[in-house]
Amino acid sequence: MNKYVRNIAIIAHVDHGKTTLINQLLKQSGMFKKHKKIQERIMDSHDLEKERGITIFSKITSIKYKKYHINIIDTPGHADFGGEVERILSMVDSVLLIVDAQEGPMPQTRFVTQKAFLHNIKPIVVINKIDKKNSRPNWVIDKIFDLFVDLNATDKQLDFPIIYTSAILGTAGNEYKNMKKNIKPLYKFIIKNTPKPKHKKSKLLQMQISQLDYSKYLGIIGIGKIKKGIIKKNQNVKIITKKKKIYQGKINKILYFCGLKKKEIKKAKAGDIIAITGINKLKISDTICDPNKIKSLPKLKVEKPTVKMLFSVNSSPFCAKEGKYINARNIYERLKKESIHNVSLKIKKTKNNNTFSVSGRGELHLSILIENMRREGFELEVSRPKIIFRKKKQEKQEPYENILIDIKKEHQGTIIKNIGIRKGKLKNLNIDKNKRVQLEYLITSRALIGFRNEFLNITSGTGLFYSAFSHYEKKEKKIIGQRKNGVLISNSTGKALAYAIYHLQNKGILFITHGEKIYEGQIIGLHNRNNDLTVNCITGKKLTNMRASGTDESIILTPCNKMNLETSIDFINDDELIEITPKSIRLRKKFLKENQRKKNKS
Repeated sequence: MNKYVRNIAIIAHVDHGKTTLINQLLKQSGMFKKHKKIQERIMDSHDLEKERGITIFSKITSIKYKKYHINIIDTPGHADFGGEVERILSMVDSVLLIVDAQEGPMPQTRFVTQKAFLHNIKPIVVINKIDKKNSRPNWVIDKIFDLFVDLNATDKQLDFPIIYTSAILGTAGNEYKNMKKNIKPLYKFIIKNTPKPKHKKSKLLQMQISQLDYSKYLGIIGIGKIKKGIIKKNQNVKIITKKKKIYQGKINKILYFCGLKKKEIKKAKAGDIIAITGINKLKISDTICDPNKIKSLPKLKVEKPTVKMLFSVNSSPFCAKEGKYINARNIYERLKKESIHNVSLKIKKTKNNNTFSVSGRGELHLSILIENMRREGFELEVSRPKIIFRKKKQEKQEPYENILIDIKKEHQGTIIKNIGIRKGKLKNLNIDKNKRVQLEYLITSRALIGFRNEFLNITSGTGLFYSAFSHYEKKEKKIIGQRKNGVLISNSTGKALAYAIYHLQNKGILFITHGEKIYEGQIIGLHNRNNDLTVNCITGKKLTNMRASGTDESIILTPCNKMNLETSIDFINDDELIEITPKSIRLRKKFLKENQRKKNKS
C-alpha cells in the first residue's frame, strides 16, 4: 500500500462551487502545461451537465502535490443521483464537504453528509465563496454543527476540520481573514486530514467494482478501489457477482487516473483506485479476487427507486418521421444498457410488448435519461410519473421529501396556500435581510409531481426550490398533485393557422404557433377552466367575393408557451402522454379520438 496515496470525494449541495473548486485544484497542481487553455467546469464533460450547470455523473481525476497522489471524485449534488454518491463513498477515505459561506447547509448537504456518516467517514468542511459580500462563515459553521448533531454524528465527526476557500478566485486559508492567494493551503489540508487508505496485509487480490465505463475499443471498463493485495496485467482472477455466482476472467489492461486522463500501468496495489479491462460481464458491486482466496466484499447499498414512468413506442400519427430508433427492441436494449451502470434505474417489461416500466430516484433522474435518448435519435412516448409505494407490516407507505423554498416576500401567501392544499407540513420559516422568505416543508413525493412547474409560474422564475428524500410514511388518503385546469385539444390533423390560433387565445395559454403541424388528440394549450375542450386550430378565414381591400382585421398572436421536457413531465395528468422525438416534444391524450376519451371516462 502506497502511504502517499489519498482518496477523497467532493460532496456539496447544487451550486455551492464543487466543480469550480476541482477546476482550481487541477489548474494549480501544475498538471497542465502553461500554454494549455483550460475550459471552465473541466469535469462536466457531458452536454447536459454543461447546459444545466450541474454534475450528473461522478468522475474521477487525480492530482500530484509534491510526492502525494490525490485521487479526487466529483459526485453529483442532486438527490436524484444518490446511487452515484453511494458507490463513490465506498472507494474513499474522506470527503470534502463544501458549503456556501452565505447560504449554509441546504437539503442536498444533509443528503450527501448523511451518506458519508453511514460509511463512518469524517468530513473535511470547506467553507466556500468566502469572497461573497454577505458571507457569514461563523453562522454557517454553527449550522453545520447543528446539522451533524441532527444526523447523529459521532464525537469524532463533530470535531471536524475547517478550511476557507474562494473557488472562483482560486484562494484558500485556514482563517477566512487571512487568505492565501493560491489553493496550496487546501492541498496541505487534504493530505493532513485524509486518512491513508485502509488495508489488510495480504498479497492476495480483493477489489470491488464501484463504477462502470465503456469503450468501443476496450469494451467494459470496471472502476474500483483495491482493498487487498496487488493486481497485475494479464493476471487470472475470479469474479463473484452480487448473486454469489463465480466465474473466471483475465485482466487485460490496468489504467491509473492521472489528471483528466487514464495512464496504463503494469500493476497496482491496495489503496489505489484504478480501472481494469478484459472482463466484459462485469457488473457494479462485483468482487474481483485472487483464485487462491475467493471471498466477496459486502454488497454496495443503493437506495431503491421512488418514481416510475411508462416508456412506450411512439404511436402518434407523426411516428417515425423524426427519429432513428423507433421500435420496442431499440428502446428496450437502450434501457438495459443504461441500467448496467445506472444502478438506481430499474427496467421491467409489461403485458404490452411495446411498453416498459422504468423506475428511478426522481423526475430529474428519469428526465435526464429521456433527454439523452432523444438526442441519440430515439422516438418514444412517456407517461406521467407515479410514486412507488411500499408495504410494511400490512401498511401502505409512500416516500416523503424535505423541501426548501427561497422566494420573494410577495409570493409567500400564494406558495403557503398551494403547499397547504398539497398537505405539506411547515417545519421552519425565515425572512432574511433582503426580504426573501425561506420555507422548509415535509411533503409527500406524490404531492410534488406537477408542483415545480406551478412554482415557477407563481414566482415568475425568481424562486429557488430544493428537495431531498426524507423517509417512507403511511400513505395519504386524499388524491393530491393533479393539475387543476383542463387542456385545449386539437380536433383534427393539419397545419395550425394564425386566424384559428388568434380566436383561441382567450380560451387559455397556447403551446403552438402558426404553421406548426399538429394532429387530432394533440394537446395544444392549457384551458382557462377545469374541463378539457376540443377545438379547431387549423381552419383559416373563409374567402368571399364581398371582401374589400383593406377591411381585414390585423392578427396579433401572443407568443406561445413552448414546453420543455421537465415542464411537460410536471404538466401532464394520468390520461395524457408526452411524445418525444429528436426534434419535438408534444403533449397528447392517451386516446386521440374524442369519442374514445368519452367512452373511457365513463
